[in-house]
Amino acid sequence: MKRTILLTVAFTLSAAATVFAAGDEKNGHAYFTKAELPDMTKILPPFPAFESARFVADQSQHLWGKLMRQDEARAAQAQRDAVYSMQTIIDEFGGLFGLEITKEDTPEIYSILQDVCASCDSIYSDAKVQFNRQRPYAYYNEGTLIPEKEEKHRYEGSYPSGHTVFGWTSALLLADINQSPQAMEGLLARGYEFGQSRVISGYHWQSDVDAGRIAGSVLYQLIRSHERFIEQLAKARAEFIEKTGAMSNVPSAPRTVQQEGPARIYRIDGTPATDATRGIVIEGRQKVLRK
Repeated sequence: MKRTILLTVAFTLSAAATVFAAGDEKNGHAYFTKAELPDMTKILPPFPAFESARFVADQSQHLWGKLMRQDEARAAQAQRDAVYSMQTIIDEFGGLFGLEITKEDTPEIYSILQDVCASCDSIYSDAKVQFNRQRPYAYYNEGTLIPEKEEKHRYEGSYPSGHTVFGWTSALLLADINQSPQAMEGLLARGYEFGQSRVISGYHWQSDVDAGRIAGSVLYQLIRSHERFIEQLAKARAEFIEKTGAMSNVPSAPRTVQQEGPARIYRIDGTPATDATRGIVIEGRQKVLRK
């Protein structure tokens, strides 16, 4: 009992340090408090019991991860992915997103990413403490790809993977802004790899990562219904179109024939607009920026 209490305290303090010491997401405004989110221990299945048949799959993937460390490029990617920071998301996903994300040049996209990143910890931190699963490198008493972090995280819960929540949720957001099929393929594939990096680095079992993707999807589904997020997403999509000239998010104008009167005007989301509407609109089937 004493060891469990100590592990819980150690994890809680370390998790808090991770969130507040990371990148600019610490200045973001989370969409929900922990009390407003569902309890992931009531959604996720229990992690595979050690030495159970299901645990064999985790052990197999752990060996796969160690094998992947021999690939220098993939190992380097896993090390970069280990930095829990919004800047990591910007650096690793920016090329696939199709636009450099900065606070100065893309303030709307930067702001919504900041707020989504700030929301991630709340969906998984309590579940980690309650499940209190031993990490693979601690179980095998072996080294990892990030040796300098081993002692800090040795007694933290492993299930679900918080890094996976962070990377997967960020990928879902960026694919929601740039909805071209090619961008979505690249972003979601990279989001998947972000989680697999935790297996390769030796810090998580595969089932931890799988559970992290579930938690991230649950979180993003809730975020998408938040009124502030809906407004931010519309602005972020408009900003992306303005900066890149991409039209993938713009619905075709209704095919109606107008005999007289002013041209019909539509917002980016396809809803009717007026002459007083500002921002990017569709007018006469053309993209127009109204200032």
